[in-house]
Amino acid sequence: MAGHSAGTEIERLIQLLSRLPGLGPRSARRAALQLLGKKETLMRPLADALQDAADHVLTCTTCGNLDTTDPCSICADERRDKGVICVVEQVADLWALERAGANSGQYHVLGGTLSALDGVGPDDLNISGLVTRISGGDVREVVLALNATVDGQATAHYITDQLEGSGANVSQVAHGVPVGGELDYLDDGTLAAAMKARRPF
Repeated sequence: MAGHSAGTEIERLIQLLSRLPGLGPRSARRAALQLLGKKETLMRPLADALQDAADHVLTCTTCGNLDTTDPCSICADERRDKGVICVVEQVADLWALERAGANSGQYHVLGGTLSALDGVGPDDLNISGLVTRISGGDVREVVLALNATVDGQATAHYITDQLEGSGANVSQVAHGVPVGGELDYLDDGTLAAAMKARRPF
């Protein structure tokens, strides 16, 4: 029975790991074996870190970022430009922009995009929170940093309509040739977008 019990616990570990993005059953088994082989140096510290994160990480009620404080450290930072709000789909997008140092203003996380196919409507996203933030009158620009997908662009158009008359300028990040990109390797849609978004040299 003891062997069966241990097997069940290992299977549960593998099953939970396989739910993580990018980890299929095979990768999850490898990860589980790595953890079990390094219990003191890897598994226990990871278990402690997971417990700490579960206990202390909050969703910022202002922007939707994940942090240990609410408002988050970005919203609370007085050095940031309160007149600019960069709208993103997910927290991962916010973190990517922060890593790049691409935004000195505030953020607003929608929690996804509008999608008729997946049954995601305006009420399922944090769009009303954005409209409320803009209505204060302190925001001069809303930068839509949404993915260049059909759903991302439909969401951008919807938000633009919602913010009409708010007094804030709505802009969108440029879509096109990536820095270091070679034209020959880009897809047709990216090339077309780059040509449309051209500007004086």
